Amino acid sequence: MTTRTEQVTVSDGAFDMPVWLPASGRGPGILLIQEVWGVGPYIRKVGEDLAALGYVVGAPELFWRLHEHWEGAHDDAGLAASLDLASRFDFERGVDDSATALAHLRGLPEVAGRTGAFGICLGGSIGYMLGARGLPDAVVAFYGSAIPDATDLMESVRAPLLCVFGGSDPYIPRDKVARVEEAVIGRPGVEVRVYEKAGHAFHNHLAPRFHDPEHAPLAWDAATTFLSRHLPVT
Repeated sequence: MTTRTEQVTVSDGAFDMPVWLPASGRGPGILLIQEVWGVGPYIRKVGEDLAALGYVVGAPELFWRLHEHWEGAHDDAGLAASLDLASRFDFERGVDDSATALAHLRGLPEVAGRTGAFGICLGGSIGYMLGARGLPDAVVAFYGSAIPDATDLMESVRAPLLCVFGGSDPYIPRDKVARVEEAVIGRPGVEVRVYEKAGHAFHNHLAPRFHDPEHAPLAWDAATTFLSRHLPVT
């Protein structure tokens, strides 16, 4: 697998975006949007896994204004430090940066066909906001905490959308998840998967406090099946 780092330029600077290329060298694009731990080992593993499926994957480092190349450890101290960064993160600028990164990825010579977004945790919220702007061709959002309070934007999401939640997530109460379920009723191309016994960040295999080995592969299978349908590799 070939990897490299692209530089994405915005009005007040530039930030890195690691890129993973599939074995074929070309494929649809996926913008992989980070969680609070940054573009660390877990996000890099997801990038590798998506590239192995045939996608050109780019993961922009969105905390660059606060701490360049942030990789939070998956222990109590690392979580606290990551949450502190997230509390100081300018969400709207992060959405803008992600939109620019999506355009940059879409313009790479290896990207053939459509380009989607796959956001995890913080990135799930950002991916949803990109969808509301009409930018990606498909969106996967893993436990995006901002989505339940922004269901009024659902009608602006024209691309296929998959929202994944844990039904026992202490950060996103079940009644809030229900708002999303209600908001998507009757909307073609929009799916919500709720794994009732799973909590937050349950797909992250490097976070012992959060990882759920029973439900993580189910969510991954749902995501990759969704991508194969709406962002097919040819």
